[in-house]
Amino acid sequence: MNPPSLQDIDAARPRVYAHLKATPLLRYPLLDEWLGCAAWVKHENHNPTGAFKIRGGLNLVAQLTPDEQRRGVVSASTGNHGQSMALACRIHGVACRIFVPAGNNPDKNAAMRALGAEVVEHGRDFDEARERVEELVSREGWRYVHSANEPHLIAGVGTYAAEIFEELPDADYLFVPVGGGSGAAGCCIVRSGRGARAKIIGVQAAGADAFARSWSGPTRVTSDRAQTIADGIATRTTYDLTFSILEQALDEVVTLEEEELREGVRAALRLTHNLAEPAGAATLAAARQCGPMLAGQKVVCVMTGGNIDADTLRRVLSH
Repeated sequence: MNPPSLQDIDAARPRVYAHLKATPLLRYPLLDEWLGCAAWVKHENHNPTGAFKIRGGLNLVAQLTPDEQRRGVVSASTGNHGQSMALACRIHGVACRIFVPAGNNPDKNAAMRALGAEVVEHGRDFDEARERVEELVSREGWRYVHSANEPHLIAGVGTYAAEIFEELPDADYLFVPVGGGSGAAGCCIVRSGRGARAKIIGVQAAGADAFARSWSGPTRVTSDRAQTIADGIATRTTYDLTFSILEQALDEVVTLEEEELREGVRAALRLTHNLAEPAGAATLAAARQCGPMLAGQKVVCVMTGGNIDADTLRRVLSH
């Protein structure tokens, strides 16, 4: 499986922009003060599904073969990838099934169903839902769409990185959450392809840090569980395609404790007046953690999603 190139990302743009617009890259004086640097926020939370994943779904589903369209697609998700697939499949008239963990974000489940997907709950976390899909797919004949090991997905989500570097080519740092790693992989491909100088910093939850430990250690690891409020980055393992890209191209990984993730959500509300889910606001908290290192630098924080449910928001704001 070959990684996508910058040319693949550029080729994805007409398929993506047929259904959405480029998202804003905005600067906030209060955020600059809080971080101690010149900071821009890339608002992927402003996309039609409230998250960056829609770009990948639009690019992939538009390129399904007639046979794949007939068979329908299946995937596993905690919500944002699932909404991406559901909307893209609705646009192209393709049946869509999404497996989610038991007790998944109810608002994300409702959104996937409203977009026409069949939602099936299975397992205690994303990876158990994914493993169930992989058990069934050969028997059922569905087109399995892995949330990370899909070049068309990475090429699609890479379009937001292309927007960043076109608008701010001299960025010094770009912070991006890492769950499956498709967004970070797209950022690395665009940065390298354009010869930009920005350092790409991945952000993980300390309670779901299999990627961080794999990236920094001698071997890839799998955790027994993912314990974090940030469901968008709650993965227990790494994935071949995205890890192969990030192992070589990512500059650093920052891990955040749960209170730091909650503070990121509060900072997004207080300083940018945006409602971000914990994974989406993680980049703000990571930049804050880096502190003096960013002084005098141009920093981009990717706000990857805004799909936080009411119960999680209440818990975040109660601290």
